[in-house]
Amino acid sequence: MSEQPVLRPVPVGGFPEWLPHVRLVELRWLDVIRAAFERYGFCSVETPSVERMEVLLAKGETSKEVYSLGRAQGAEEGRLGLHFDLTVPFARYAAQHFNELVFPFKRYQIQRVWRGERPQEGRFREFTQCDVDVIDVDEVAPHFDAELPRLVHDVLTSLDLPPWTLAVSNRKVLQGFCEGLGVAEPLDVVRAVDKIDKIGPDGVAALLAERLRPAQVEAVLELARLRGDVGAVRALGVESALLAEGLDELDFVLDELSDLPNVVADFSVARGLDYYTGTVYEGRFVDWPEYGAICSGGRYDDLAGSFIRRRLPGVGLSIGFSRIFAKMLAEGLLDTGPASPADVLVVLPKDRRRTATATAKALRDRGLAVELYHQEDKVAKQLRYASRKGIPFAWFPPFADGRPHEVKDLATGVQEEADPASWSRDRGRPGR
Repeated sequence: MSEQPVLRPVPVGGFPEWLPHVRLVELRWLDVIRAAFERYGFCSVETPSVERMEVLLAKGETSKEVYSLGRAQGAEEGRLGLHFDLTVPFARYAAQHFNELVFPFKRYQIQRVWRGERPQEGRFREFTQCDVDVIDVDEVAPHFDAELPRLVHDVLTSLDLPPWTLAVSNRKVLQGFCEGLGVAEPLDVVRAVDKIDKIGPDGVAALLAERLRPAQVEAVLELARLRGDVGAVRALGVESALLAEGLDELDFVLDELSDLPNVVADFSVARGLDYYTGTVYEGRFVDWPEYGAICSGGRYDDLAGSFIRRRLPGVGLSIGFSRIFAKMLAEGLLDTGPASPADVLVVLPKDRRRTATATAKALRDRGLAVELYHQEDKVAKQLRYASRKGIPFAWFPPFADGRPHEVKDLATGVQEEADPASWSRDRGRPGR
């Protein structure tokens, strides 16, 4: 019989995976984010990983990013694709369950998404997004445009990240500014300005030069350079009804968030997806401005209109969880702890598995995370196993009838008698 060839365990680029001690921190972060979302009254939603291709391609230029899905053998059941964000599936979900939902509907969604990206720092083909959206019938109250960045501010602050800013603008400002300049296709300008972080002002100027006169190009770049408040935009002297509307809306959001030092007005923020129509957001690390956005989103007027004859506008913000987490790990800023969630390793004495199993059960019944050693081994080997996994306590069931239980703190070496019915940890585990 010929031997089966051995495959090299080579990971696929752009699909991150973590060792157990890192994964435990990742789960803890997700718990923090989930709790924050629920404190603001957002409900959890999960949609399938796949959507019909026509749903994924209904809004904006996304065809290059979508992974199509099919079976290795047999005919496809229609054209399916992996979702590239969580907003488009949410719009479909809201339309499908319109009669069962209570509006305004506040949802959060924490799931993997897939994009046909070229893998590089901060850009993955598979990653986790943490989205919050509010969707309503006919109109979404403007205060939600301020509530979402406040919520995300709470989340990012609680994760103890390096300095970051959340830039806020309004799509109506850039589009209305273009209208005031006499530009025929404002959305083309929006898509070009959205690339300013990737190709720089000169690159954007080259793109705009294909469509605009030199004076119009310079005016757009002057707007994109502005930071601060809406007064600086008005001082440029360009006027249009849409521009005035966008400035008023942005002024309201900035006023609502004036107590948050991380929130700034930045008129280069455009967001390239076509479905954004009002307030837009983009968060970045201060010390790594070239790194991709760590959170982004905005207001959309009618994303669900493709699925239902009702107007369902919304506003949403997405935290780029994997991008943030990977950067923190790469910079050595993650406080990683043990490789096991267990609080206690129950040592397995020779010929006393039943006693050890009962001890582990008693400790678990009291809420402790407990691992029972898997086979009879020398005690030193069992303790070495616990230390390598970062389990802080080793529990010794009675090695003979009439002997007491004992517990050992592996950090201090202190060992003492203990009762599994009443024992509690003297110290917490790192990061718990």
